[in-house]
Amino acid sequence: MKIALINENSQAAKNELIYNTLKKVVEPKGHEVVNYGMYTQEDEAQLTYVQCGILASILLNSGAADYVVTGCGTGEGAMLACNAFPGVLCGHIVDPSDGYMFAQINDGNCVAFPFAKGFGWGAELNLEYTFEKLFSGESGQGYPKERVVPEQRNKKILDEVKKVTHQDIMYVLKNIDRELLKGAVSGAKFSELFFKDCKNNEIAEFLKSIM
Repeated sequence: MKIALINENSQAAKNELIYNTLKKVVEPKGHEVVNYGMYTQEDEAQLTYVQCGILASILLNSGAADYVVTGCGTGEGAMLACNAFPGVLCGHIVDPSDGYMFAQINDGNCVAFPFAKGFGWGAELNLEYTFEKLFSGESGQGYPKERVVPEQRNKKILDEVKKVTHQDIMYVLKNIDRELLKGAVSGAKFSELFFKDCKNNEIAEFLKSIM
């Protein structure tokens, strides 16, 4: 699985810590981490949490990533922004039990962490343990086990509802504020990382046309 990391501007200084912690946990499981930044608070491309949602949707809908890890100060804004876009099912994750239950019950493809609120002594340990539970094995297996059938049924219902309540990704890209979109894909390494992994030519060609 290809896991993309996205950091918005207020918490960009923690990118290296988050990236290294995520790699430590998931690479031994055979997953790859791709770091889309922001890399430092001084990056020329300053991502807001709304733009993290745009970028997460682009990565997931294009097949450039299978999963997205993001967040903001509280994690709430990033979670709301991600869920505003098609093809993204994002959970707000604070601790290991959140990570495990979101993976097993909700079977999403994106998580938003609070990288400021409660991020004090031992925060890197909580992050490591949470990643371990989030990526502990095949997701969507239910918790507790006797609830697996209704939980899997509800997940399928939610997926179908989102198809109705969300516009197609190309409609979104063509109609969203152009400068907001350009800012979301203006990271220093975006072109280098995205276009080699993108599996959707229509998305790729449209983004090239605006960059």
